[in-house]
Amino acid sequence: MTILHSKTDTSTPAFQSRREEMAALVAEHRGREQAARTERSERTLAHLAGLGKLSVRRRLALLLDPKAPFLELSPLAAHGLYGGDAPQAGMVTGIGRVAGRRAVVVANDPSVKGGTLYPLGVKKWLRAQEVAMENRLPVIALVDSGGAFLPLQSELFADREHGGRAFYNQARMARMGIPQIAVVCGHCTAGGAYLPAMSDQVIMVKGTGAIFLAGPPLVKAATGQEVGVEELGGAAMHTATSGVADYLADDEPAALSLARELTANLPPTPLRAGADRTKPAAPLHDPSELYGIVPLDLRRPFEVRELLARVLDGSELSEFKPRYGRTLVCGFARIDGWRVGVLANDGVLFSESALKATQFIQLCDAREIPLVFFHNVSGFMVGKEVEQGGIAKNGAKMVNAVANARVPKLTVITGGSFGAGNYAMCGRAFGGRFLFTWPGSRISVMGGQAAASVLATVADDKARRMGGTLDDAVRERIQAEITAAYDAESSALYATARLWDDGIIDPIDTRAVLSLALEATSSAPLEETGYGWMRM
Repeated sequence: MTILHSKTDTSTPAFQSRREEMAALVAEHRGREQAARTERSERTLAHLAGLGKLSVRRRLALLLDPKAPFLELSPLAAHGLYGGDAPQAGMVTGIGRVAGRRAVVVANDPSVKGGTLYPLGVKKWLRAQEVAMENRLPVIALVDSGGAFLPLQSELFADREHGGRAFYNQARMARMGIPQIAVVCGHCTAGGAYLPAMSDQVIMVKGTGAIFLAGPPLVKAATGQEVGVEELGGAAMHTATSGVADYLADDEPAALSLARELTANLPPTPLRAGADRTKPAAPLHDPSELYGIVPLDLRRPFEVRELLARVLDGSELSEFKPRYGRTLVCGFARIDGWRVGVLANDGVLFSESALKATQFIQLCDAREIPLVFFHNVSGFMVGKEVEQGGIAKNGAKMVNAVANARVPKLTVITGGSFGAGNYAMCGRAFGGRFLFTWPGSRISVMGGQAAASVLATVADDKARRMGGTLDDAVRERIQAEITAAYDAESSALYATARLWDDGIIDPIDTRAVLSLALEATSSAPLEETGYGWMRM
């Protein structure tokens, strides 16, 4: 292993300026997350207390092992959307430890429109199920939902990635042998009744838990029958008469204690044969220095080995082909003890970079070593020489390898992630197990200024074809509008609100987050290796 020695002078004004800018952005991000988690009206909280219900955060505290880390997924889902009425998309999801077992937790937030399901809440639910299936983790659902948000029903019901897909996934998880435990703290109405009905074990809270295909008002409208909630779908009825539920709990703390007991009785999840973890070693260089190393101005390059020196165990990297394809750093390393293969951009991708990555990915895949991608990439190089040199087919080899690698793939977008560089470095579309971003990162088809220049040139060419010229003021307006739009729509906050990632993380927490994610991937078996054909 080679030790990555830092050459950064942390005393310079430029370093201190970058540190302050990043610290301010991280603080702003943490404030948003805290508000999304906790800011609810006193009236809403009083209403829940009056019903004998706990907040979703209190439920999680009683369910999860004390002091064990909880990897929350997409905590800023729906930020700035739905008129600000759906913080966290009305749902909390994540990976935590329950009675010592790793588990995916899905919990409706009853303080958000009574747990009503918004389109992005459904997407968040489906993403949590995907995590459970990919990593063979049990699922514990804390159910308290008023059903679909009816004004947006067309975005919730019929398509492949809408609400019904969740029940399809439940059936698939049952076939895969993934345990599913439901704790019914509130109502499960209409299609929502199938969530507990399709779970392995169901706990219902007396007095507040209810399961029915149609509530009392709809039953009366459809059949003329008058029936109360308890008689129609209450906990006592379902645990004694229908058999839809298995356990009756007097209150939520008792229900959550029972959920922990049921989880403790699940079979253990041993490490996959290829998973390899040794005693962790801290980096030799302070991770807090990442604030001053990575600039928020993506036009300013930085040395990616300086980043790796503050993330990898012992700041050690066994670099692969260090003299070839130098704009992409590849190598074997450990993160918090976990063995990984690292791919980190150190400039634009050339053919040599893509060929090196392809070989390295296949090596890691053959050796069952998880891959960790660190993005800061403007894309592949363009121009006559590189096109004649076959960059399209060489880039395609890398894309093929990324798509077909069977080992867990984890991605951290630290800076820009533009164009085909996003695909080649395992962006969201390429089947990675987890993808996290840093607060100053950006994702788009190209940078805002580049897009503005291209579109202004297109408008200029169109004007010439029509016998005129593009006025300078018009050109400046086009460029300003396009740049502003790209800046807004490529931001980390815009992306995370729409679940294009699994969350924005503090750069200092990168090691800890990756360690939790690697642990989550450590039990699932791997498929057979296969890459199809590649254009030579």
